[in-house]
Amino acid sequence: MPAHVVVVVSGGMDSTVLAYALHRAGSAVTLLSCDYGQRHRRELGYAARVAEALHAPHVVVDLTGIIGVLSGSALTDVQVDVPDGHYTDASMRATVVPNRNAIMLDVAVAHAVSAGADAVAFGAHAGDHPIYPDCRPAFLAAYESTARLANEGFLPTGFRVVAPFIDWSKADIARLGDVIGVPFADTWSCYKGGQRHCGTCGTCAERREAFEVAGVMDPTAYGTIPGVI
Repeated sequence: MPAHVVVVVSGGMDSTVLAYALHRAGSAVTLLSCDYGQRHRRELGYAARVAEALHAPHVVVDLTGIIGVLSGSALTDVQVDVPDGHYTDASMRATVVPNRNAIMLDVAVAHAVSAGADAVAFGAHAGDHPIYPDCRPAFLAAYESTARLANEGFLPTGFRVVAPFIDWSKADIARLGDVIGVPFADTWSCYKGGQRHCGTCGTCAERREAFEVAGVMDPTAYGTIPGVI
């Protein structure tokens, strides 16, 4: 178990459970969040709640300067609608932000080097694989190798970039979060970024399904749930 981990935390279920799990296992955690101009930047407030609950440092990095080169994604371009439907539908390709994980991991690794941390962690899981290339095992292996080469001579022995949930389903993550007492009401998933979860976008659908499959109570207030009046 790493002694000090920089955890990339969005404020969503996956990264929140990851931060709680690492903290519970005895690692010192520093939470790192990025504002890249995402339309659902309200998630950053939820990341701050995680940091407060864990009494952990929280670094919020302003990456809004790159929004001009990230057009075409529903998450960064107001001209593109956030699609509704199941998370693995082809329409979810509209939510891909080019190279997002690599960009955030670069920032997290740089901070880890500066802080002397011996690991960086992010919450990619198996449900991400069909849509997001930078959530797949091949990306993780290649990125970790690149990070070590890019910082050779400046890293603690055994430095790792890890995604402990990369082979897990979101339901598996929900079960773990329930066991270790994660306050799911204090997490944010919806890509539309309204006052409450919309209930219809891909991330809301995935969130609802995860709780249902896991048999864990869903504390989320949704604006709309298809088929429910």
